[in-house]
Amino acid sequence: MTSRRVRYFSPLFIAVIAVVFLVPFVFIIFTAAKTKAEAGQLAFSLPGEWALIDNLKQAIEARDYMLITAFINSTIITVGSVAIMVVLSAMVAYVLQRRKPRWGWFADLLILSGLIIPPAVVPTVWVMQELSLFKTLQGMILIEVAFGLSFCILLFRAFIATIPRELDEAATIDGAGPLRVFFSVIFPLMKSVVVTCVVVQSVTVFNDFVNPLYFLPGDENATVQLTLFNFQSQYEQNFNLLFADILLITIPPLIMFMFFNRKIVEGLTAGAVKG
Repeated sequence: MTSRRVRYFSPLFIAVIAVVFLVPFVFIIFTAAKTKAEAGQLAFSLPGEWALIDNLKQAIEARDYMLITAFINSTIITVGSVAIMVVLSAMVAYVLQRRKPRWGWFADLLILSGLIIPPAVVPTVWVMQELSLFKTLQGMILIEVAFGLSFCILLFRAFIATIPRELDEAATIDGAGPLRVFFSVIFPLMKSVVVTCVVVQSVTVFNDFVNPLYFLPGDENATVQLTLFNFQSQYEQNFNLLFADILLITIPPLIMFMFFNRKIVEGLTAGAVKG
């Protein structure tokens, strides 16, 4: 009876999910393809006159091609922060899972605090100013690493728990040191969870709006999400160009999810059996 209900209701659930996710995306495309006057009505309808290519071109050329600069900045921040996040969180998770140090409880407290406690903007700005990292891409990378490290550590730690300790012992008997054991034996086995962390955190960092707004001011430091301000003002709003900009900055994360969807699921469920 249960399997029959699942068979009957599965198409309904799929249809609901499709509506929830596809309808907003279709609305973005339709609005991005309209003229300025027609887009200002914010109606869910086909464009009377298709102007998608022209709107995309204007969105790219706005404010001396700021969108291109923003894409470069966002790419640098995303690649730098995710690379540090993956390597550092994997090493920390390996130590906490394998060594069980005395201070492990304190490390667990810090990791959970990183997930629960919201960031404090003013003290963080003060610290970055003292370190001469405020308004710099390097400082923004460190901010993203600090905010995303806890999630990655928990993900890696759950996965490392499923790897037999005999592999570590065999490599140690063969004369491998701790770093070689990790990078030559353990790390290559974590491809699925690495892909999961890379994709999830890349999308998170690339789509981050609040942190660059607070910690990376300035037109020369603009990220893709901050370019949305280019088409909104107190007296005028170009919704056609705004949604064209949204369409452009939505494509890279969408492509990543389409290509790595299965790997993401594998990585998230890899440590579910043994913790």
